[in-house]
Amino acid sequence: MVFQVARMNEQESAAWLGLVTVCQLLPVALDSQLQRDSDMTHFEFLVLSVLKFAPDRTERMSDLARTTNATLPRLSHVCSRLEKRGLVERAASPADRRATDVRLTSAGNRALVQAMRGHLETARHLVVDALTPEQLDQLAGITDSIRERLTGAAECDRFADADGAPIR
Repeated sequence: MVFQVARMNEQESAAWLGLVTVCQLLPVALDSQLQRDSDMTHFEFLVLSVLKFAPDRTERMSDLARTTNATLPRLSHVCSRLEKRGLVERAASPADRRATDVRLTSAGNRALVQAMRGHLETARHLVVDALTPEQLDQLAGITDSIRERLTGAAECDRFADADGAPIR
C-alpha cells in the first residue's frame, strides 16, 4: 500500500515558509542584541525571566527545564555559567534532597532588569511595530493555535495569570 502526502498549495507553502524563516531569523536577532548589550544569550535571559516570576524566585531544575523547553544537561550547563557569574544559585531542594533548586540572585535580577529594556525595544522593533493592532491579534491567535498543537492545551495553562488569563 502506498501513502501519499498532499503537497502544499501556494498559499500553504507561502505561510509555511514564512513561519519557518521567521522561526530561524528571530532567535538569532534576539540573541545577537542580548549578547551585544547585556552579555547574555536569549536562553539565559529566558531562564532568568522564568526565575524572576517563580515563587521565591526559585524553581526546581526539572520544572525549569520543562518551562524553558530545555534538556536537563543543557539547562545544567547554562545554570553553571550563570552561577559562575553570580546570577543564580543552585542548592539541594528542601522538599526533595535528590532534586536541585535554582534561585535568582539579586545580581541576576539586576542583570535581567538591565537587559529587559534593550530586549523589549528589539522585540518591539522587529515584531510589534511591524504589525497593525489587528495583525497583532491575529498573530496571538495563530501562535495560540500552533502552541496548543505543539504542547497540548494543558501546557498553555501554565502561562496564565492569577485570573487564568493567558500570559503572552
